[in-house]
Parts: sequence; C-alpha cells; structure tokens
Amino acid sequence: MAASDAGASGVRPAAVSARGWGWRHAGRAAPAVQGLDLDIAPGERVLLLGPSGAGKSTLLHALAGVLGDEEDDADETGSLLIDGQVPRGQRGRAGLMQQDPETQVVLSRLGDDVAFGAENLAVPRDEIWRRVHEALDDVGLRSAGEDAAGGSGGLPLDHPTSALSGGQKQRLALAGILAMRPGLILLDEPTANLDPDGVLDVRDAVGRCLDKTGATLVVVEHRVSVWKDLVDRIVVLQPGTAATSAVLLDGPPDQVLAEARDLLIGAGVWVPGFVPATRRRTSAGSGGLLLAAQDVAVSRERPRRRGFRTIPPVPVQTGITAQARAGQALTVTGPNGAGKSTFALTLAGLLAPVAGKVSAAVDLSGGAGIDPFTWKAKQLISRIGTVFQEPEHQFVTGSVLDELMFGPRHLGHGGERVDELVERLRLTHLVDANPYTLSGGEKRRLSVATVLAAHPRVLVLDEPTFGQDANTWAELASFLSELLDAGTSVVSVTHDEEFSAVLGGTELRLGPAARGGARQEAGAA
Repeated sequence: MAASDAGASGVRPAAVSARGWGWRHAGRAAPAVQGLDLDIAPGERVLLLGPSGAGKSTLLHALAGVLGDEEDDADETGSLLIDGQVPRGQRGRAGLMQQDPETQVVLSRLGDDVAFGAENLAVPRDEIWRRVHEALDDVGLRSAGEDAAGGSGGLPLDHPTSALSGGQKQRLALAGILAMRPGLILLDEPTANLDPDGVLDVRDAVGRCLDKTGATLVVVEHRVSVWKDLVDRIVVLQPGTAATSAVLLDGPPDQVLAEARDLLIGAGVWVPGFVPATRRRTSAGSGGLLLAAQDVAVSRERPRRRGFRTIPPVPVQTGITAQARAGQALTVTGPNGAGKSTFALTLAGLLAPVAGKVSAAVDLSGGAGIDPFTWKAKQLISRIGTVFQEPEHQFVTGSVLDELMFGPRHLGHGGERVDELVERLRLTHLVDANPYTLSGGEKRRLSVATVLAAHPRVLVLDEPTFGQDANTWAELASFLSELLDAGTSVVSVTHDEEFSAVLGGTELRLGPAARGGARQEAGAA
C-alpha cells in the first residue's frame, strides 16, 4: 500500500521517523512517551495500539505540530521528524482529528467549517468547494440539494455546526481533514462516538481517501477489528514510566494478533473476539421510580423572540417516555443525530423540555421540587450526576485530586469515596496532574469519578466507555455494576453493546431525528 511520490491527487505521502523520542507534560514527573524508535514509510497505514495512558494521543499531537503550545515546562527528548523536518514547521503537512471533535469545530456553518483548512492552505476557491462536497459525501454528511451527490437525508452547507450531534461532529472533523489533502492523516479514536453503521461509514471513507491520495495513515483506536483489514502494520506502545522502549510490538496485523494475542490482551488491547470478564450483577430487579419522562420533546435551542411573539425551539426528538429506577440500568441507543445526548441532558435537569415533562419522585427530590430543571446546582449534584460527552466540559480545577474533591467540598462532606475512586479507576499516579494533560481515556475516567464522588442517586452517563482499553473498560463496567446493586440508577447513552449487556436493565431506542414516539423496552438491553 505504500507510495512514495505524489499521485494524481497531488498529495505527496509523508515519511515519519522517531529516534529516542520522548515527551513529558508540564507538571508531570513521568514521561507520557519515552524512548520511541519508529519509522513509517510514505503511504504506509499504521494502527497504533496500547493501554490507556501509553502516549498514543501525545504522539499524534506531536506529529501534528501542536504539542506543547501552552506547556512552557514540558520536556522533549530525542527527535521526531516528518520528511526529515520537525513537524511544527510544516503547515498543512499533517491533518489531525482529535478525540474530542468539539475542539475542532471552528465556524458556525457546516460547509464553511469543512472549507476552513483548505482555505488556510490557499487552495483555489473552485477546488475548495469541489473538495468540500466530496469530503461531506465520503463521511456521510452529504450536502443536500447542492449537487447530484446530495441525498434526501443530507445536510445543507449552511446547516449550523452547533446543531450537530457528537457523532456528526466527528464526521465533520474528518471531512475537514480530507478536504485539506494532507500527506499524513492522524486519527485519534475517530469512531468512538459513532453508531455501528457510522463506524463502518467513516472507516470506509478513510479507505477511499487513502486509495485516492496515497497518504500516510496513523490511526489510534482501541478496537482492532474495525481497522485491521485497512492497515499494513500494528504498532503497540507501552507506558513510558517503566519501559526501556516505547514500542512493545510492531508487525503485520495478522502476525501480531496471532503471535502475541495473550500479550495484547494483558496490555488491554481489544483484540477481535475478546471481551474482558466483568463483575456479574447480583440483583437484576427494579427498585422504586426516581425519574420519569412523559411524552418529552427535546432540543438544545432556546426559545427566540420575534416582536411580541415567542418562537419555541424546533425539537430534535419528540414523544419520549422513559423511567429511571433505583438499582436499574437504562441504556439510550439510536443513530447519531437522534437526540440521545439532548434527551440525557433533559432527563438530568440541565435542559428544559420543549414539550411534555420530566418529574422526580419524592424519594429523589427530597423536597427540592418535582421538576429537576428548577433545582439549584447543589441540589442537583447530590441527586443526579451527569457525565458529559466531552470530559473537558466538566473540569474546573488544576489537578486531578482537586477535581475529585470539588463536589464533596461544595456539598460539605469529606470525600470519603475519593481514595476508592482513584484506585478503582486507575488514576493513582495522576492525582497531581493537570486534568487537561491526561489522555482521552484518562479524562473520561476522571469525569466519571468526579460525578461518583458526590454520591448521586441517579447517574446519567454520555458515552462512558469512550477511549477505554479493555482493562479499564472492565473496571469501569464492574464498578457501575456494583453501584446498581447498591441501588443507584444508571442511565447510559452508548453504542457499546458489550457495556449494555454487562449492566442489563432496559433499552430506550431513539429513531432518526424528529420522528418521535420512543419508549423504553424491558429486557432489551
């Protein structure tokens, strides 16, 4: 699959070389990566694996030339080069899709956002918009009504980026990279928040782009099966704290998976056909009602004033009826853009329903009122804990320990659960670290832990297993299983079928946006 010269697309595939390269984030005692020796030939396709915290995202950010922009005390060792030059000085040579697509949305309209990177590379205007249409079509966000490629389910170029779901924003970020035609494509968990069909669509879109351009690919993904047949090599990294070499394994996919299956499983890699063992539920019964949604319509838009009239927001989903019960799991599923995250925020009292009502039982409200949206922050955090899709949206302090203690301190108790959370969610070595320097998987575990530290009766989790290796996934799933047996209600927005199976409970499946009428089904999860 390798190619060394620019093809008909005009893309010149990039070469990557690392010699003893390492990186230590500011304020951290241990390096994120240490002793990396690696060569990637022009046009090669590499799947980068390793346990959470092994430095995979750090390496991708370094190759994109964006590592350390705000870290004056960071420390770099060895050399990391693209085509024999440091990445920071090569504008547009690499295109990076980050774990959190929210951070890559720049402009307010879909078409403009896809065009942004190409415009900054001074691509001719007519060529930019040809690439925009092609990229949107490739990732499944077709530009409806613009040309023959647009389908009836497509989005117009002036569609607001703020109205996209998390999964749609991932597709948008990928489209912007494809429109740039970089020689090195860097993808960090590109399918983590996508529905099963979307996973395959995005993977196939990347494959089509590589076939057309011959670009070099480095993709980080915990689930091997998605990318195994698209790549030439698997490179497995190990954490830099105890390693003499950052590379644990390197070779053709089938060879690495056949010869080192047990080693990969031990390192937390999601090898095909493997699901880690988790704690079994001791009680699958349903307790008392805590929260209920009755014929709810949801939207993230606010009502608008036009003259003397108030124009209500357009709902993304209508007619949702569901219940959260003590000791029972509720899994919210459905395609990207169906309003799953918006419903979760509405159920959690962070958004007002457009229509219908969300009501809390007396056993949960404790005199705070029937409508969670009217509760004060202190009342809400001790009753309903919400983990957002983007972990960074929850961080408010400068260290992991302060983050974990923030909720308990404001509630007036000592945070007796914090030590247990730190150990169970494998954050012990990070208590002094800045939350924003953690890996994606570590940020997700911290965001879950900060909510659990406040002892809420109801947990609302948006993609809780995002970015987790198999070992940390099993620990998180087992911990939530324990909480369910202890009487906590767990509501999860997820595409992770294995996770849903561990927690059991019921499923609320939302159909395509605005069709409405969703109700949960017992035993469906």
